[in-house]
Amino acid sequence: MTLRVSALDGRVSITAPNRVPMHDIEAFVREKEGWLREKISKMPEQLPVTFYTAIPIHGVLHDIVPSTVNKMEIYTNQLLIPQKTKNPRAYTVAFVKLLARDQIVKEADFYAKRIGLPYGKISLRDAKSRWGSCNDRGAMMFSWRLIMAPPKVLSYVVAHEVTHLKHMNHSSQFWNELCSLFGDYDEERRWLRENGASLHKYKFKD
Repeated sequence: MTLRVSALDGRVSITAPNRVPMHDIEAFVREKEGWLREKISKMPEQLPVTFYTAIPIHGVLHDIVPSTVNKMEIYTNQLLIPQKTKNPRAYTVAFVKLLARDQIVKEADFYAKRIGLPYGKISLRDAKSRWGSCNDRGAMMFSWRLIMAPPKVLSYVVAHEVTHLKHMNHSSQFWNELCSLFGDYDEERRWLRENGASLHKYKFKD
């Protein structure tokens, strides 16, 4: 039996063979209670997004500030939002998703041209288990929360998935191709491992 706590959202999952009785599974969880509590306590505290919340854009914190603007816009380290809006959270997430799509498509076009292969549809999700994916039809999915990470981190994730257009695996050929396409990626991978979970602390839904 295995017990896992997601580093992204704190979700607890347990895997056990079908033959294991439920009382054994419950006993296993009770045995690991201390470990579970410690893991969950280290999860980033959820931060509801509203007026005056600071959220990262391109890795830099921006305060969400009510303003007389007609539509949301970035000004220095601020996200100016129409002060009359009744749902700043929904308004902000819609704006963040637009920023994410524009940047991800731009990066995908760049790396697809370099690798010499076309990609299919690009979709954005609030994925909990992965930052991106690519299927055998060339369709790619990305977490829109990548726009909150430093630009090179977003760029790395897009380059990673574009490399899957050529290598649908994580073989040595894949990593060599990715290095040729993007350059050294150790720093970006390390940033995601150490800081990726923090991007999920910003709560855009009730």
